[in-house]
Amino acid sequence: MPDREEVGAALAGIADPSGGGSVLETGRAGGLRLKDGVAGLVLSVDGLTQDVAERLRAEVEVALRRVPRVTGVRIILTADKAAAPAGVAVAQDSAVPGIRRLVAVASGKGGVGKSTVAANLAVALAKRGLAVGLLDADIYGPSVPTLLGIPGRAQLEDGKLLPMTAHGIKALSIGMMMATDKAVIWRGPMAASAMMQMIEQANWGVLDILVIDLPPGTGDIQLTMAQKLKPSGAVVVSTPQDLALIDARRAIAMFNEVKVPVLGMVENMSTFVCPHCGERSDIFGHGGAAALGEGLGVPFLGAVPLTMTLRLASDAGQPGSAPEFAGIAERVAIGLGL
Repeated sequence: MPDREEVGAALAGIADPSGGGSVLETGRAGGLRLKDGVAGLVLSVDGLTQDVAERLRAEVEVALRRVPRVTGVRIILTADKAAAPAGVAVAQDSAVPGIRRLVAVASGKGGVGKSTVAANLAVALAKRGLAVGLLDADIYGPSVPTLLGIPGRAQLEDGKLLPMTAHGIKALSIGMMMATDKAVIWRGPMAASAMMQMIEQANWGVLDILVIDLPPGTGDIQLTMAQKLKPSGAVVVSTPQDLALIDARRAIAMFNEVKVPVLGMVENMSTFVCPHCGERSDIFGHGGAAALGEGLGVPFLGAVPLTMTLRLASDAGQPGSAPEFAGIAERVAIGLGL
């Protein structure tokens, strides 16, 4: 069991952003509770802007996790909305301790390059200085290990899965726990349970964003994620082809139904760039995702062309070759308030 005095000393070293001493002295942190190695407290964010509140929360969490024998941290944020400055948003407590934002990357159908977008988006967000994780929730077709070039198996430490690190991000996938030639033959509820275990029973540390690469469609995994984790937002991936856009519309409708904000759409394989002459060919059409988003009131995050460079980099486990993802990551970060 953690020592209460050690926990108190950790909090005493954190200054209240509004002045007046530490968060303990000003009463901003209170209600400390220690149970089964988990340190819980209530943190008031009255009068703080969203960015300041989130930085304070992250600072408190990091300090508590450094206390010996603390195995988990749970922070409840409170604010007197009547006293908060007009127009100032108050940071909300994450569904997963230590993770500020959960972002789902989804598609209505398979084959649109959703996992490629998820991996490159995660790496691009990390290049912005954010602490980023990538969860491969595509249980039946895990491709994140290949996209990130991660060999070997994930390890256990103190009963928790340890995400593996590559390209500046942490990543975890069912593909890191089984042979590459073994099929996952599970019913939907079992696959959804595996996804939850990789989030809740893994040591992700402190993250600004956890990108969740969902399987295609609108099944058990998507509903479990939306209802239990309540992500901060979703990114929907589609090609410009009408056939893919029909299913992308369904994915957006699902997120609207479960009250998950859609941050925007990404048009993948937006055009084909010939590796020999550089000529562009709209083999799947062009601009369909932007048009769909405009019709539904969903922001357009950007278009990613189909290039030989991106294909080779994906197969080689070297994300980050497509410059378009920098702009997409910027728009996602803005949508998340980061």
